[in-house]
Amino acid sequence: MSKPFARLVFGLTLAFFAAFFVWPILQIIKGGFLDADGKPTFAYLVALLADPTYLEGLRNSFLLACATTALAMAIALPLAFVADRFRFPGKTLFGSLILVPMILPPFVGAIGIRQIFGQYGALNALLIALGLHPPGWTFDWIAADQFWGVAIVDGFSLYPLIYLNAVAGLANIDPAMEEAAQNLGCTGLRRFWKITLPLIKSGLFAGGTLVFIWAFTDLGTPLIFDYAKVTSVQIYYGLQDIGANPFPYTLVAVMLAVSVLLYGLGKGLFGRSHLVVTNKSTGSDGARELPRARAWLCTALFTGITLCAVLPHLGVILVACSRDWYATVLPQHWTADNFRAALSHQLTVPAIANSLKFASLSTLVDLVLGVAIAYVVVRTRIVGRQLLDVLSMLPLAVPGLVLAFGYLAMAQEGRFFAFINPVRNPTVLLIVAYSVRRLSYVVRSAVSGFQQTSETLEEAAQNLGSPPLKALIKITLPLISANLIAGGLLAFAFAMLEVSDSLILAQKQLYYPITKAILELFQLLGDGKFIASALGVWAMAFLGVTIVGMTLLLGKRLGAIFRI
Repeated sequence: MSKPFARLVFGLTLAFFAAFFVWPILQIIKGGFLDADGKPTFAYLVALLADPTYLEGLRNSFLLACATTALAMAIALPLAFVADRFRFPGKTLFGSLILVPMILPPFVGAIGIRQIFGQYGALNALLIALGLHPPGWTFDWIAADQFWGVAIVDGFSLYPLIYLNAVAGLANIDPAMEEAAQNLGCTGLRRFWKITLPLIKSGLFAGGTLVFIWAFTDLGTPLIFDYAKVTSVQIYYGLQDIGANPFPYTLVAVMLAVSVLLYGLGKGLFGRSHLVVTNKSTGSDGARELPRARAWLCTALFTGITLCAVLPHLGVILVACSRDWYATVLPQHWTADNFRAALSHQLTVPAIANSLKFASLSTLVDLVLGVAIAYVVVRTRIVGRQLLDVLSMLPLAVPGLVLAFGYLAMAQEGRFFAFINPVRNPTVLLIVAYSVRRLSYVVRSAVSGFQQTSETLEEAAQNLGSPPLKALIKITLPLISANLIAGGLLAFAFAMLEVSDSLILAQKQLYYPITKAILELFQLLGDGKFIASALGVWAMAFLGVTIVGMTLLLGKRLGAIFRI
């Protein structure tokens, strides 16, 4: 493709990111570190750090992210090692189910957890039925420790992000390196810590960073658990006074600084690591047979973790299938009416239509930009092309809550982008927000496709008189269609169930997406909780089908999409 066209793509992409990535972040910094006269000040930051309430929120958010990441790592790393090294019954099935915990936003899963572990939940009813406690005994397991309730729900929902990166890293280790260590007497756990773990540390950090940032800025799950002592919820409640109160800006700036610092630290420590690895033989996956008892033990490990991970999903499904569920192990009255109501309720019907519209348009933007960026990065040699690749990945390192707040700030009345103020109509900003947040998935998929497709095919078409753009459309794009479909499906599915952008930017019921409708329904008295759960089940089914299709298209390459 011609250099002028490549430069045009480069310029347009830079302009897009300048307007909808850099500018919102600058508005956050401006609101938190400029006084009323426009002069730099740290007074707001000092006051914030001196306020016990805000300080406690920051501390809890940081500890919550650490706990969630540690739990996710403790779950994912053993599973990845077992999946890569051994053959056992059900291995293929569990490999295809690994993303199941992510087919429901954690805050929706929290509805099911509350029903199971609440004061009159299923667990207490089971303990009474077993005779371990007298009739009428109650205990609110969630209220006993909301912190660990949020951490456990998030950890079991997000561990697949680390698992995918760990499996990809283990699959690329040259077996000769571990064999050499074993021949020198380095065996067992010592070999794992000394040889294997250092070789996959960059992949682990990539997945761990995503989990940390997600948990650090998670808004939906703490809201469902009524855990207001975290920064994300404090920011959410501070939106009502965004024009006059500088503290929400400062809180978001601190949250952004922590996320970017972690991202930069990881890139500095691991991003330049070029350890020599060699792909395993294509004729074998490198896994070895185990004795029957040990093989079934591996199956039991995967089964136990998967059951724990889908417990919130089971809770949501049971709530959606019941008329009421109070102080019993299982619902006493079953019904399918909630599923019909979820598709006909005055709040859900517009929400489904809105999400379909927002997600479809944002995915279209991602496909156009993603293919253009990937082509420039892989097929051209123009100066600065790698900057496009970096820019497309950066939104993964910047929390959705931060960007959503930035969009809200830059569209305030009297500012340049006031014409897309979400208070009036959030359509444009929601499409942009979804696009920026999920663009990296399409770029990674397209880059992988271009790298695996020989450039000589395009050159041959051009030699026969086909213009470069026509050669790209007619020859290359059909060859990488599986990659583009997988990346597009993932971008579309996660846009449909985006939480932070939806909760913050959609402020009128007319424009509620699905996730905002679920939260509003859950807070309604009467049957709101049941209809919200049914809508969550519909969303779960949709995303589940999407992920299965994407997994079949990409296989083990799926982990590359979740790398930063």
